Amino acid sequence: MAGGGESLGSGGGKTKRGSSKRKAKKRIGFRIDMTPLVDITFLLLTFFMLTTTMAAPQVMEMSVPPEQEEVEVAQSQLLQFFVRDDGAIFFSIGADTPEKIDPKNLKQIREISVRENMKPENINKLIVALYTSGEAPYGLVVTILDELNRAEAMIVDQMKKEIDPETGKPKERQRRFTIAPILPDQVELIKGL
Repeated sequence: MAGGGESLGSGGGKTKRGSSKRKAKKRIGFRIDMTPLVDITFLLLTFFMLTTTMAAPQVMEMSVPPEQEEVEVAQSQLLQFFVRDDGAIFFSIGADTPEKIDPKNLKQIREISVRENMKPENINKLIVALYTSGEAPYGLVVTILDELNRAEAMIVDQMKKEIDPETGKPKERQRRFTIAPILPDQVELIKGL
């Protein structure tokens, strides 16, 4: 039993190494028809294209008044943001001297907008104006607009908490906003800051 050449049940006879009594099996060739797979793939693709909802592009709506129309505004009811060519950001109220905003902390824009819009004398009267240079970084201008929109949402939430004594309903927000190219005298005003 200890040898390597004997096999059990074969009557103790020895067989040659590497040969077998079995017949070699023939390999059967097969071919897969890919046509149904392609059909199913296109059907699934069509199904998912028609059943998925496409994300609507996010568009920021802006109403731009006609250029020939002049509007008289009280200086105390005008909050101005300025963006220079180099990306420096400033703000001022009316004719006050502009103050610089840290570009790394753009939440200041939201805080300033909420603070000034929620003053009792400015509710639904304050106009927010964004003056940008034509060479200002586009991404920065979009970020500023986002911050102003977040501020607007906070203002609306705060105003809904207050009840209008005349109607007995929550106060409604009337937003006043404009975006315009920066004027040469404004560029001179913020040039040395």
